[in-house]
Amino acid sequence: MTLLDRTRAVLDQAIEVYDGSDHARRLVTVRERLDAPLRVAVAGRVKAGKSTLLNALIGERLAPTDAGECTRIVTWYEDGHTYQVRATPKQGAARSLRFTRDDGVIDIDLGGLSPAEIAQLTVTWPAQALRTVTLIDTPGIGSLSEQPGRHTWGLLVPDDEETPADAVVYLLRHLHTGDVEFLRAFHDNEVSRPSPVNAIGVLSRADEIGVGRLDSMASARRIAARLGTDTNVRRLVQSVVPVAGLLAETAVTLTETEVAQLRRIAGLPVRQAGELLLSADRFVSAMPELGLTNLEREALLARFGLFGVRLTSTLLRREVATTATDLSRELAERSGLTGLREIIGSLFLERRDVLKSRSALLALAETTRACVRPGSEAVAAAVEEIMASAHPFNELRVLSSLRAGWITGKADVVTDLEHLIGGSGSSAGDRLQLAPDASAAELAEAATQALARWQRRAEHPMTSYEMAVAARVAVRSCEGLLAGLGQRR
Repeated sequence: MTLLDRTRAVLDQAIEVYDGSDHARRLVTVRERLDAPLRVAVAGRVKAGKSTLLNALIGERLAPTDAGECTRIVTWYEDGHTYQVRATPKQGAARSLRFTRDDGVIDIDLGGLSPAEIAQLTVTWPAQALRTVTLIDTPGIGSLSEQPGRHTWGLLVPDDEETPADAVVYLLRHLHTGDVEFLRAFHDNEVSRPSPVNAIGVLSRADEIGVGRLDSMASARRIAARLGTDTNVRRLVQSVVPVAGLLAETAVTLTETEVAQLRRIAGLPVRQAGELLLSADRFVSAMPELGLTNLEREALLARFGLFGVRLTSTLLRREVATTATDLSRELAERSGLTGLREIIGSLFLERRDVLKSRSALLALAETTRACVRPGSEAVAAAVEEIMASAHPFNELRVLSSLRAGWITGKADVVTDLEHLIGGSGSSAGDRLQLAPDASAAELAEAATQALARWQRRAEHPMTSYEMAVAARVAVRSCEGLLAGLGQRR
């Protein structure tokens, strides 16, 4: 029986125990959530670029990125067959809202409701990216005295119930005290505290780090790498990746008109182009002979930023990309969007069953603590048994201990262990540190060698107690890899 099946079974048991109560209705919703797409919240401080990044992940400019009313409301973006926007007021029934779409962005009429009266907005939109993941756009986290920030805390770090998000993508400009406070609170002590398994850090607006220079992303990658190895950061997020959010959004919504305008800049001699792009003000006003109006230039800056205009014109001049499709793909790669999507896939989507089971079990554990009924003790015991015995949760605990510094050893041993238990992705190739195109025979050979290596370490009398416990978990992970490879042969 899989972890998801075990979780469903104990939920069914609990629903019978709490039949007729509000708890039962809540648990039915939790059970339905097991079969729904993974829920990933996009969070961060004010002006971190959350809505822009969310648009890039969806592939459409849906979320408003200006400081309008809707940016102060928690907004869910989910897949569906129709285009619809619903508001869930804090009091009263949910209602449909009218909306228009101007220049791709949804403009929502709140129907007389103020942002403070709305618990959440739900945007249903047919989009391929939303078929596997529901994205939650949250107001910026600043001072806790600010109402929008409290909404985000109330959603992702509730005091009396489980968080509706299975995982979080957290945008950082630098590691602020408020970021640490929020991420620590988002992790729960039942399964993963202080494990970063359900959090990814994004060094946002990465192109601004180098003041728009062409090597800005290289500088951002070095900073992200340093953050990713920082002990304090590793306890909070599983990985840190740099993303130029504005360029990422533009990459997936690029138009032929924009490419034609950029070709004019690319056609200039290198020296003239460099002078034109010295500053935003100069780009808007200089060289009237270029054939672009001030409004067109301002629109390009709004869509690409100065870094993006410099980069795209250079790519076109050097013929690295010659068509809009090629340019879109190149910009997605260079903005960091492709890398972020790959990390979300390997660290979240490949682990979706574990993350969803984890969320459901935490909700169930909270219910059994809050309301004791005949039969609830048996449910609580079953939850504890799953959490204690399910191997994916044991891997999370070891990963937690590694990131917290509770399990120590030689650097190569710790790195090997972290990969084997899924710290860099759940696929066999990720765990065994092999190329994505490694053959089944290569994977099986590497898994066999890893199994022998960690069996020896688990049994060696000089191995510390903590490492011996971790080694036994690694042995089980290797056995699982071999079993899976055997099924594929």
